[in-house]
Amino acid sequence: MTAEEFTAVTVEPFGDSAVMVTVPHPDQVIRRTAILAFRERFLAHRPPGVLDVVSGLESLLVEFDPLETALPHVEYAVRLLAERLPVDEPLRARTALRFAVPVVFDEETGPDLASVAEELGLAPAEVVEAIAESTFTISLLGAAMAPMMDGLRVPRPVRRRAEPRTDVAPGAIMIAGTNAIIQPFPGPTGWRVVGRTPYTVVDISRPEPVSFGTGDVVRFVPVTRDEAAAPGAGFLLPVAEVPV
Repeated sequence: MTAEEFTAVTVEPFGDSAVMVTVPHPDQVIRRTAILAFRERFLAHRPPGVLDVVSGLESLLVEFDPLETALPHVEYAVRLLAERLPVDEPLRARTALRFAVPVVFDEETGPDLASVAEELGLAPAEVVEAIAESTFTISLLGAAMAPMMDGLRVPRPVRRRAEPRTDVAPGAIMIAGTNAIIQPFPGPTGWRVVGRTPYTVVDISRPEPVSFGTGDVVRFVPVTRDEAAAPGAGFLLPVAEVPV
């Protein structure tokens, strides 16, 4: 795939301090590959006033400081960069990685596991089995670089909590709808907490705080408390590259 296949990007306002960038193409593979490649080039030529760039599986959210720049300027910069890409330059998205995340599923680490099971008409062990058999894809990095994933295979989408929890431990595995997320730091959430990994998923002391990105594949592997407490649990790293 070359640059000429996505020079006509779509840029839409997203509130008063962000724009959403997408690639209008009928081929899903091209949309996803192009937006990831465009993100790398946009970051290399970040316009003044841009605060953050958040990747979705098929979109790019560009957040900017409205006191330093304005929406038309950011939109112009995005379109100009797309139009000026060399037509014969190949676009290469990052290679997807595969992660196997050990998780303890019990009443203490997963306080919402029993209520999720009741909602779905399953036993708690069957919910754990469904989670373990699901293949998740990281669709975007949320707040604090938390990996948000889709791919949960359960009989129906899981509802969020009616009353959010005020303090969830780091490493908590949470589900809602057909999505899952790993809590990187202590904090509140309305997602259902079903387990916890002993691994650190975000470490701001490292040059690269996370080892994962959009498009990466994640499997949750049930382990016992003893297995989780064994030496070796540290910063989460991939187990392999995903064949493409």
